[in-house]
Amino acid sequence: MSDSQFDVAIVGGGLAGGLIALALHRARPEFRLALIESGKTIGGNHRWSWFDSDLSEAGRELLSGFRQTGWDAGYDVEFPKYRRTLQTAYWSMASSEFHEGLVRELPDTAVMLGCKAANLDAHGVDLEGGTRLEARAVIDCRSFQSSAHLRGGWQVFLGRHMRLSEPHGLERPVIMDANVEQLAPHGNGGAYRFVYTLPLSSHDVFVEDTYYADDPKLDRGALSGRIDQYTRDHGWQDNAIVGHEAGVLPVLTGGDFGAYQDEIAIPGVAIAGARGGFVHPLTSYTMCVAVENALLAAEEADLTGPQLSALFAARARRHWAKTGYYRLLARFLFFAAKPERRVKVFQRFYKLREGLIERFYAARSRPLDKMRVLWGEPPVPIHSAIAAMFKSGKPLKGTAQSDTPTEN
Repeated sequence: MSDSQFDVAIVGGGLAGGLIALALHRARPEFRLALIESGKTIGGNHRWSWFDSDLSEAGRELLSGFRQTGWDAGYDVEFPKYRRTLQTAYWSMASSEFHEGLVRELPDTAVMLGCKAANLDAHGVDLEGGTRLEARAVIDCRSFQSSAHLRGGWQVFLGRHMRLSEPHGLERPVIMDANVEQLAPHGNGGAYRFVYTLPLSSHDVFVEDTYYADDPKLDRGALSGRIDQYTRDHGWQDNAIVGHEAGVLPVLTGGDFGAYQDEIAIPGVAIAGARGGFVHPLTSYTMCVAVENALLAAEEADLTGPQLSALFAARARRHWAKTGYYRLLARFLFFAAKPERRVKVFQRFYKLREGLIERFYAARSRPLDKMRVLWGEPPVPIHSAIAAMFKSGKPLKGTAQSDTPTEN
């Protein structure tokens, strides 16, 4: 029996699903939308950050209704050999702010929290409990699905939002402080480790311990202890914990993307977000492409479900082809550099031009950018780099773990 009828049903209320729902509602307010999320809130427990240059005017307008924290004074990076301030404005948004903005703007009937999808097809969604939601088009925005067809390493992180008794004194974010011991997240062996710090207000600071590691083990006790040590080193001992996030994200070094698409495909259902392959292979960054996909979905709102499915599948294949360069760099990082020496790769990279760095994070590197990243004194041995080009890494199957949506 059909219980409901919708123009578009979106399954998964992470960044991708929430932005698609918002863009569709603004473009076509007459549409009946269903944003189906199994959790209690949209966006889970997460924080997204981006460079001001990442988004078009249309993209900035899409995000304009959300409360955000911005830093016009740019951001800092710190490495063993130097500290640098880059001038581009930087922005950040917490999932609570994302949730509040969407609930405020979307119709009450559109947001369906605590609803788990049992089955998706081209004509609707079956919820656990037996409710059937009929829809002209269905978009799958659930979390990344690990697969033996994709290969790579892992980005492991734990972040903590703290409220300090005294001002922290930071003027701008430190998006990469690599002046820390280069340890794996569980303490055995090496990894590329850095600390990410956002001054959210004069007394509020967000500190995240992040690793590029060979395995996905998330040792919360070890990472929490390292954040404790970092805050002590900065004189921030007297603090109250406001919130936290933790997770493990894939870093893609290769794989058979066509086989992966076949594995996750549901006939007639469009797939977006990290599940659809719309991620930066090396940084796991998703904001740019999530915004662009949301704007596209709104532009093509009259397509049928199968047409929308074909559109996003082709777009995902183009994204995979376009980002091959970043998978190559990920192979250099994981297979050519010893774990404790991976810091040298990023230390060299952040000496390059600001525009090049920003285009890199947005996966918009120009041909000359790509040449410049590889040109000059290599941070890894040449013979190791050549060997790394022909490696693909371990299968990313059944090992990702996170209590946040796998989107950055």
